[in-house]
Amino acid sequence: MGKPRPQKKKSSKPREKSVLGPGGSISKGKMAQDPSVLLDQATILLQTGRADEALVIAQEALELTAENTTAQLPAINLLGEINVELGDIDTARNCFLQAVQLDQDGSIPEAQGGGAEKFLWLAQLSEQGGKDSVLWFEMGVNSLRKSIAALEGKTSPTPEEIADITQKKTKMSNALCAVAETYMTDLSWEEDAEARCEALVTEALLVTPEAPEVLQTLASVRISQLRTEDAQAALTRSMTFWKDLAPEDPKVPDFALRISLARLLMEVTMEFEALEVLERLILEDDQSVEAWYLGGWCLFLLAEKQVAPKDVPAEELTESPRQASLEASREWLKQALKLYDALEYEDERLRDHALELVQEMNKEIGEYESEAEEEGEGEDEEELEIEADSDDEMADS
Repeated sequence: MGKPRPQKKKSSKPREKSVLGPGGSISKGKMAQDPSVLLDQATILLQTGRADEALVIAQEALELTAENTTAQLPAINLLGEINVELGDIDTARNCFLQAVQLDQDGSIPEAQGGGAEKFLWLAQLSEQGGKDSVLWFEMGVNSLRKSIAALEGKTSPTPEEIADITQKKTKMSNALCAVAETYMTDLSWEEDAEARCEALVTEALLVTPEAPEVLQTLASVRISQLRTEDAQAALTRSMTFWKDLAPEDPKVPDFALRISLARLLMEVTMEFEALEVLERLILEDDQSVEAWYLGGWCLFLLAEKQVAPKDVPAEELTESPRQASLEASREWLKQALKLYDALEYEDERLRDHALELVQEMNKEIGEYESEAEEEGEGEDEEELEIEADSDDEMADS
């Protein structure tokens, strides 16, 4: 899984009406000087990809609140998120650190700008990583744990509170998984790293037993312990909760998590399952370089096992199973390399590995037919042009 990438946060605060004017412009009415209205405006701008404009308005909202008071928390947190979106990580980090000074244990309600979010952001944005990230994650988990306990302690929670509990549990289990991943990578040298991973994943499973991310993290732990069959079982279970759902269903894991799933499946020799995941991802986004690359690599691994792609019936095979998989692999990898250049993708290791695989396959099954045809067509066109020029010269003479 690795340390989670910062993601845009969606505001959960309900709004009775839009604060945007006609055509999506910002309303300039009398309420424009109300900090809460300005923050609503800035949030909408951030969510619609207008982070530069959001920054100006959020800064204005901050200036309208009393300095060094908890009233500044909503604006400071939003400014942190805006700066993450703008790529100014240092400024974002400073914003969240300022928020920690005003709410050191996350006990202030989220509706007032408090809660765990700032700790989770600081864990992700940590310059040192390792123990520093773990510290921030643990602070976030502690804040969430208290908040969940308070909500669950109510005798008659509202539907909104029940939904809030679910959301907080997901955040908490994801944070626990992130700490486990840190102990498998940056802190793997710690004597108690394996025991900590086990405890963290166990708690995450108790919090959200059906969460795909938790089950994938469990699989990662089992892989590190060389318990391949247990890893396979965890990955199989993780897919049962969403694989038959429509792409737009909120229970379907996000794109990046399913890319990680495909890698894990390949690592435990579940290539057919990995290919099914990747084929679905391509249907959702056919511009994903990584999905095309992983699909090509996966098919190459099938070829190494002398197995044909699953979607080619045995009676329709006109060549050996190995060759069928190699040809399919090359098509996927060629598409990955084509997109790599077109999108100016930045992962040289991916490109080099894809090229290495393609070159290896070319030696075994010959050059790519379409390329040979294109070269032949180009030569034919040149010959036709030469003949036409000769005819013109003869006519002139």
